[in-house]
Amino acid sequence: MRDDAILDIPAATDARMQDSHASMATDARVDLMRLFRESGIGDVLAELDRDLVGLIPVKTRIREIAAHLLVERARDTLGIASGAPTLHMCFSGNPGTGKTTVALRMAEVLHRLGYIRRNHLVSVTRDDLVGQYIGHTAPKTREVLKRAMGGVLFIDEAYYLYRPENERDYGQEAIEILLQIMENQRDDLVVILAGYEARMDTLFESNPGFRSRIAHHITFPDYGAAELLDIAERMLDSMHYRFDDDARGVFAHYLSRRIQLPNFANARSVRNALDRARLRQASRLFDDALNGAMPTDAAALTLLSAIDIRASRVFNDTPPPDPIR
Repeated sequence: MRDDAILDIPAATDARMQDSHASMATDARVDLMRLFRESGIGDVLAELDRDLVGLIPVKTRIREIAAHLLVERARDTLGIASGAPTLHMCFSGNPGTGKTTVALRMAEVLHRLGYIRRNHLVSVTRDDLVGQYIGHTAPKTREVLKRAMGGVLFIDEAYYLYRPENERDYGQEAIEILLQIMENQRDDLVVILAGYEARMDTLFESNPGFRSRIAHHITFPDYGAAELLDIAERMLDSMHYRFDDDARGVFAHYLSRRIQLPNFANARSVRNALDRARLRQASRLFDDALNGAMPTDAAALTLLSAIDIRASRVFNDTPPPDPIR
């Protein structure tokens, strides 16, 4: 047999394979809308829109990721999948911007599309992963990973894993175990890191392995004053409270001041403020009862008054140090 004939065999085989793939791509069809409906991810995305105020860039990015994963599933049905996608993520933003809620919805999307075995999210911080003495960190970290396997591991304030100022810190050991699992078992575990944007950047700069394993970096913006007022009213509605005619305007004024003060935590600070207002309302109603007021009706029990908001120290000219409510 001629040498050139031997060399022609793989070329001919490659040509046939290319023709086969071309024919499959031309003839085969997949109904994306059917896959979309059957997966149920539309319900999850609708819940995300309904439950979270604002966050348009975040919601857009989540829809893009969901669409990409749906298309990858469609490609898989036609035998043209490009391999298992990397799904680890980083959610960067200030406290109270919805990172945990979005992580829960993301876990549900991944489960409905078959990228994780369980609709399961384990939320942890540094204290759950890092031990206090030699030989303590590895078993703690592995136990957390065992609980999260098959689902999503959400590490809040992940930048605390790296503490270069402490030579005896064991966070690096936890990082090394995480990086190994994120690479070797990425088909069975999705890791979502969360924290302040600047501090997460420092973590990635000091540990390039983290950045190289993260497929999706999503930034969560702070809420505006109007969005925070909407969040407040939703929170009150879920607790069967509401502002009276004056209280809504006073709370809007409260927000305009509170946003400018230290340690503002978006929706978390709004919840704290409402909790304090509810305490003041309860104290006011109780004092009225002690002073011989008529029995309290349902309307009084559900209304927050302007006076309940104005009593906040935020309205002082020189507010005291945090906590500020």
